[in-house]
Amino acid sequence: MTFTTANRRAIGIFLLRSLLGLIFLMQGYGKIFSWGIDGVYQNAFASYEATWIPIFLLKLTAYFTSYAELLGGFLLLLGLFRNWAYIALGLVLLLVSYGHGLSSPIWDLQHVFVRAVFLITLLLVPADWDQLHLDRFVTK
Repeated sequence: MTFTTANRRAIGIFLLRSLLGLIFLMQGYGKIFSWGIDGVYQNAFASYEATWIPIFLLKLTAYFTSYAELLGGFLLLLGLFRNWAYIALGLVLLLVSYGHGLSSPIWDLQHVFVRAVFLITLLLVPADWDQLHLDRFVTK
């Protein structure tokens, strides 16, 4: 196999998308199957009950972020409905960033930064660079 620039680009985007998908998939898996949504709420969201955010919105956010990470990560690994997965996972990152910023004005960016860079990179590169995906079978 000859590694042309196009081949290397396709492999690089595949690896980047797969790594991002794996990170989100495992995050969502841990939240849903290890902690459980009630555990996620108690560990990550209950402390925000003292803020302006209503409890029902906090609970909805706990469900949304957990399931969006699990499903979005899985979809990115498969290369299915990539654009929808990018949008959902981008929204998760915005919500997480707001939450961390609300609890502490100067917070550790490790929870968001790498995932945000990967996600934004995947959104900014030309779509035809991502050749190794299953969306091609869905859209035809």
